Amino acid sequence: MASPSSKLCSADPSLHEETTTELAEPLISVVVPTRDRPQALRRCMEALSAQTVFDRLEVVVVDDGSLAADEVAAVVARHARARLIRRSGAGPAAARNAGARAAHGSFLCFTDDDCAPGADWVERLVLALQHGADAAAGTTMLTRTGALAEASDLVLYAPAAVPPPDGSDFLFAASNNIACTRTAFDSVPFDESYPNAAGEDREWCAQLTAMGFSLRSAPDACVVHHHDLTLRSFLKQQVRYGRGAFRFRRGTVERRPLESPSFYTALLRQAFAKGFGVGLLFCAAQAATAAGFADAWRTSRRESRSVKPASSASTSRAGGR
Repeated sequence: MASPSSKLCSADPSLHEETTTELAEPLISVVVPTRDRPQALRRCMEALSAQTVFDRLEVVVVDDGSLAADEVAAVVARHARARLIRRSGAGPAAARNAGARAAHGSFLCFTDDDCAPGADWVERLVLALQHGADAAAGTTMLTRTGALAEASDLVLYAPAAVPPPDGSDFLFAASNNIACTRTAFDSVPFDESYPNAAGEDREWCAQLTAMGFSLRSAPDACVVHHHDLTLRSFLKQQVRYGRGAFRFRRGTVERRPLESPSFYTALLRQAFAKGFGVGLLFCAAQAATAAGFADAWRTSRRESRSVKPASSASTSRAGGR
């Protein structure tokens, strides 16, 4: 099963002609969470303004606590079909929920401020929804090449290698290139207990498919991710992924087990098959993820221990009345 990012965009113009005639007329909403990246947001908004279905589009930008709030507002104000809502910095999951709830569209598309969707991105995703998918994900491509980009892409889409349930093409898709019906979102909003961009999209996909909604592939819905990737930012990102993974595995009522050893062995082989440097970076990423997981576990233990004495004290006071 191919991951959502493993195919190239189609350049066949006949496909565009076909989808243009098939697409119906409902209002479509694009939700873009942002925080202190006005330059990146400007590029994203320009790409959204060039959409083939722009006349049926609204863009809801959610400023999640930017210090550069005036600059963000100025970017949004340049675009007639865009509006801005502000939140206090509760994280991307909460920002997406706020944007989706404020949106008017029958279909909801999600991307990030550091992404530039292709001109027919919305059209391709919505067509997949109109053909019966409850949610659809497209192809995301990094602007960078090389071992670091290869390792980052492999880590990001590793959850997509888990076999999907019947009716879906994969079990995971990143939230920078995804769409869903209003019904699917109302049933499964993003989990706001995830404070960072790490694990919240995996949680959403898992809940979505567990409730019987379908997650389908729309490989020609292309987004270019302008990710400022350095070794330092790559490793810090993996630590965040580890913390998110702890919440994903242990933060639910029913604990989710790890995949089998063969799953991780296959990923490791795949990494080294792409080159020795990619393999080493993948190993480093796994070590950083484990560190983040362990840190989240320690934090959880400290919090649970601090709650117990407080609960015991309350019980004692109640018994002494």
